[in-house]
Amino acid sequence: MFGDSFGKGVMTHRIFLLSPANCSGRRASYLLRKDGASELARRLRSGEGATIGEVFTFMSGLYFRGKLAYAAAFTNPPPSCLGVQVIVPGSGLRPAEERIEIDALREIARVPVDLEEQRYARPLRRDASALAGQLGEGTEVVLLGSVATRKYIEPLSEGLGDWLRFPEEFIGRGDMSRGGLMLKCVRAGRELTYIRIGEQELRGRRAVKIAELP
Repeated sequence: MFGDSFGKGVMTHRIFLLSPANCSGRRASYLLRKDGASELARRLRSGEGATIGEVFTFMSGLYFRGKLAYAAAFTNPPPSCLGVQVIVPGSGLRPAEERIEIDALREIARVPVDLEEQRYARPLRRDASALAGQLGEGTEVVLLGSVATRKYIEPLSEGLGDWLRFPEEFIGRGDMSRGGLMLKCVRAGRELTYIRIGEQELRGRRAVKIAELP
């Protein structure tokens, strides 16, 4: 992996971008309906709200929980940037700790994660370009999400270019396996290997089993 340096004598700063949860799935419906009985659903309706991290973890389960825990454990942002940012449909990149209420969640759920949908693509391109303007030498921006489709990497790559990375160990894994892998890495204090977008020729190799990690 890249370790602690981006270049000789230059300390690596690292920012994580988390792909969104499925806001139109069954678990999302538990929060969106008017009579949702869970403690989280009640907070969303009460005006107290909940963080994007909490809401997306509920919707996605193990995968997003792993992404959030991993990013929090290993982020090392430059002073000008937030270290953990989430792709939020319709809102671009938002802090994981930002609080939302039920109306905002309903707006998020109405925006398809589709590059043809400008409500999704335009804010993400805008925020990726704005983030690039805050970065300097020795910074990596790591996408914790799928690179198998264009829906994340195309708008992010347009703004972030060579700063953008993703974990090599994600190749060949499903979402649940990725979530478990990241939680194991947090417990072990061991980071994954980050490679540049475009190095997907590694896609065909055998995925490292979780049990094989130190």
